[in-house]
Amino acid sequence: MRRIPAPGPSRGGLTPAPAPASEVFTADATPRARAERSRSHRRRAWAELLRLPALFSVPGDALAGTAAAGAAPNARTLLAIGSSLCLYEAGMALNDWADLGVDAVERPERPLPSGRVRPAAALTAACALTGAGLALAARAGRPALAVAAPLAATVWAYDLGLKHTPAGPVAMGAARGLDLLLGAAATTGRTRPAVPSAALLGTHTLAVTTVSRQEARGGTPLAPLAALAATALLTRRMAYRPAPPAHGPGTPTGDRPRTGPTGRHGHRDTEAPLTTAPTGHPGRPQPAGFLTTALAAAYAVSTARPYFHAALNPSPPLTQRAVGAGIRATIPLQATLAARAGGPVPAILIAALAPLGARFAKKVSVT
Repeated sequence: MRRIPAPGPSRGGLTPAPAPASEVFTADATPRARAERSRSHRRRAWAELLRLPALFSVPGDALAGTAAAGAAPNARTLLAIGSSLCLYEAGMALNDWADLGVDAVERPERPLPSGRVRPAAALTAACALTGAGLALAARAGRPALAVAAPLAATVWAYDLGLKHTPAGPVAMGAARGLDLLLGAAATTGRTRPAVPSAALLGTHTLAVTTVSRQEARGGTPLAPLAALAATALLTRRMAYRPAPPAHGPGTPTGDRPRTGPTGRHGHRDTEAPLTTAPTGHPGRPQPAGFLTTALAAAYAVSTARPYFHAALNPSPPLTQRAVGAGIRATIPLQATLAARAGGPVPAILIAALAPLGARFAKKVSVT
């Protein structure tokens, strides 16, 4: 009878070799690795829901508002920034909660329709963040809360009803403008000096929001062309400093200067000299400085090409790219407004946020 040799390593390796120690430890660590991957996926889902890279466009609102009010940032400015961040993220979470049905068809990969984040959790986060934003504004003072309350109401009205109406872009522009006024109110208690800057920022936001309304399905080139025109007009406007006050050194701010030929009794008033603006051109804006001009140019360059491409081909990918560029361009716009108002330090601080926002936008979309 033929003898069959016993299986072993020397006869073809039929005997299984003992598992390496690394495989044993890997098998033992599998539950921990699985749990860590699950936590990583949840963090990623929430980062997508809240559009975390877009947060870099928020602090500049309060800083630009503070500069427009003629003040330096202080502790209340930080409270305003915290309030803005909370209200902004509340709007992001509420936006996806309200658009769950639409996203299930147009963007099923989003966190809510894909099931990575529960709708109830998103709504709870929106409520909690809104409460936190209002609490921080109240801590900054009554003027800040008086601005934060209508800001929160505008955010909720936009997400729950105005978004898909013609008033949607206007509401979003108003929200950005109020956010800038929040910084001025928290820091100085006054908002009137910051209204022009808020109007410019709101105009930019209105243009970006108008383009975003067709980012899922594409549309016509009219919206990106209008946004391109708005960018050009804003850049032109910011290339000049605000008009100097039309009063002389002896005339208090807000008093009407005596520039007419007669005084109180119909005769020339020799005791009240004729007044002119410090530059000799009453009420005429003057060219901006180098920092303001450079920042305005950076703002224009960051949006011009994506808007132009979206106008040539208003497909969803190019439109989304234009919207993302418009959101990121908010940062150089805020920096320009701060520099234009005479706040070079806040302008530089705001501008420093731009590369950070661009870096993180490569990992998580801002739209």
